[in-house]
Amino acid sequence: MLIRLDPRSGEPIYLQITAQVKHLIATGNLKPNAQLPTVRQLAIELRLNPNTVARAYTQLAEEGVISTQQGRGTYVLDHPPPADQRKLRREKLIAVTDSFLREVERLGYTPDELEKMWSDRFSVWQRARVKGN
Repeated sequence: MLIRLDPRSGEPIYLQITAQVKHLIATGNLKPNAQLPTVRQLAIELRLNPNTVARAYTQLAEEGVISTQQGRGTYVLDHPPPADQRKLRREKLIAVTDSFLREVERLGYTPDELEKMWSDRFSVWQRARVKGN
């Protein structure tokens, strides 16, 4: 499972895992009923304490995203309803934006510099989308 962690982001690692699993589901990269790695397997893969992965899995289970079946494994539940999909997409956008803003601040940009750069890049992005359609 492709999960990338950023220890410098300020976001707890277990929340990064939950957000990325939700994103993988929302984008169709993890299908309903797909089996997830065991806590131990994912902890080894990510070089983490198994308790961190267990905490992420517990949160995902409490939110109805995954189900752990004793002796069988952990599975993705059926896709959430469209309203939940929108919520997952929004949560992902917020997480990406927050991470971006922390990095911008770390690099020393002022709010005015960011606003100008963002406006310029957004215009380029919009023009490219119009050309592509």
